[in-house]
Amino acid sequence: MATKKATKKDVAEAKAPVVASVIIGPRVTEKAAYATEKNVYVFNVERSANKIQIRKAIKDAYKVTPVKIAVVVSKPKTKVFRGNLGTQSGSKKAYVYLKKGDTIDLN
Repeated sequence: MATKKATKKDVAEAKAPVVASVIIGPRVTEKAAYATEKNVYVFNVERSANKIQIRKAIKDAYKVTPVKIAVVVSKPKTKVFRGNLGTQSGSKKAYVYLKKGDTIDLN
């Protein structure tokens, strides 16, 4: 049985991340609010996302090009709650640095 040969377009579409599958949403905290004054925006992202995918998703969603992206991974933690062991889910956040004139409207 013959299989379909992948074209360059098929490969590009398969590699292109969907914005919704990379960026979960903006991180709304006091620290993130202070960072926006310095043109740094903080987003919760999928744990499997890398900087290249995050850069492309930000470019597609907000029409701005990031200068730098810093990624922070919080590992899951084991906690005891009412005598039972449980785990707090881990997360990944991305600090997106923009040029001086660029802004992102998070509202």
